[in-house]
Amino acid sequence: MTSTREGATAVAVEGSNQAPVDIGLAERLFDELRRRTGTNRGITRTSYGLGEQIAHDIVTREARKLGLDISTDAGCNLYLTMKGRDEGPAIFIGSHLDSVPMGGNFDGAAGVLLGLSVISGYVRAGIRPPRDITVMAVRAEESTWFGASYVGSRAAFGLLTEKELDHVKRSSDQVPLGRAIDAAGGNSEMLRAGTPHLNPENIAMFIEPHIEQGPLLVERGIPVGIVTGIRGSFRFREARCIGAYAHSGATPREFRQDAVRAASALVMDLEDAWTTLQQEGADLVVTFGQFSTDPTEAAFSKIAGRLNFSLDVRSQEPETLKRMQAITADAVARVEARYNIRFELGRLTDSTPAKMDEAIVAALTSAAAEQNIEAIAMACGAGHDAAVFAAQGVATGMVFIRNEHGSHNPDEAMEIDDFAEAARIVSALCLDPPLAGAGAG
Repeated sequence: MTSTREGATAVAVEGSNQAPVDIGLAERLFDELRRRTGTNRGITRTSYGLGEQIAHDIVTREARKLGLDISTDAGCNLYLTMKGRDEGPAIFIGSHLDSVPMGGNFDGAAGVLLGLSVISGYVRAGIRPPRDITVMAVRAEESTWFGASYVGSRAAFGLLTEKELDHVKRSSDQVPLGRAIDAAGGNSEMLRAGTPHLNPENIAMFIEPHIEQGPLLVERGIPVGIVTGIRGSFRFREARCIGAYAHSGATPREFRQDAVRAASALVMDLEDAWTTLQQEGADLVVTFGQFSTDPTEAAFSKIAGRLNFSLDVRSQEPETLKRMQAITADAVARVEARYNIRFELGRLTDSTPAKMDEAIVAALTSAAAEQNIEAIAMACGAGHDAAVFAAQGVATGMVFIRNEHGSHNPDEAMEIDDFAEAARIVSALCLDPPLAGAGAG
């Protein structure tokens, strides 16, 4: 991580229009997170595991130093609150602290530490914001661990199902979700009862800062993005194509049940559908993220009888997702008939597209301009906890921070100067939020 400019840790200078932030705190905590949750290759903060707990303990310690109110819920989500001047729904800033296996140090954590840097900036400057500000450290956002989307944020709203709690298991050790939550200090019985901790009526807005996971900001040379919407998805994580193993030299084409050829035909059918829908103006991405045979059975001289794959389809448009599900079902049936194989797609998981609140998008854009920070409006291709808040009717916004080399890998490379720019935008927004009766600080 590039070190900050001299003086960037200081709060706003008197007479300056710069919103107060404490970037030194964030730098220190990023370094501590790397030291304490890093491995020989990358960062691993397992959902409801040791690494995630270490991260929660670190931010809890800092919140205590800042004099914040500290609480948790049945899903072990963490809430750190600075009291505001006026009564009314609180402003939430937050993201998650877990990571994928061998991931990067900034995905998720940047959002939580940005919220803390904003509050610490206010504390050091002697500013009391117009509304309560709660930094939320969300549990278990990374679906790679439990194969379920937005576990922590859905838990906060009482939306986890009993089936998920009892039958969804952590990929690393096969511990059921409910048992993992209890082991981390939560209460799975409250979650089974659907008891919500958060009431949307008590949340004025939810802002999720996050590193960009694609190349747009880097390629355009812009430090910050203002997100307009989040793509929803449908996914088959553990799909299989089942044919029949046979000798590569002795089996004529018409007698083959070749899993590789069949699965490849499905890939190309969905590739063609993607092209067609995109030409019609639809927002869509289609990904076969895993595609493999068993090398112990599919030897060099064998026709593969089985192939494992994953399918991930995303769009900002619910109708496009619905169309692609129908297209996928038709393509599967056609390929099965043509190649005399069968597909076992397995469990379907999905998430709903989320539109960011227009007033918040406008306010973030205005705050960037007032802080003389270059920012662009952009769509978000990955899933985030912000989607859950938006689906619950909470006014929601996201701020992207420029980051090289993508995310979910050890090479994430967010510059602290870009982080500081995003923090100043969020700080300015919280001092003059687009709320009735909320004045500038």
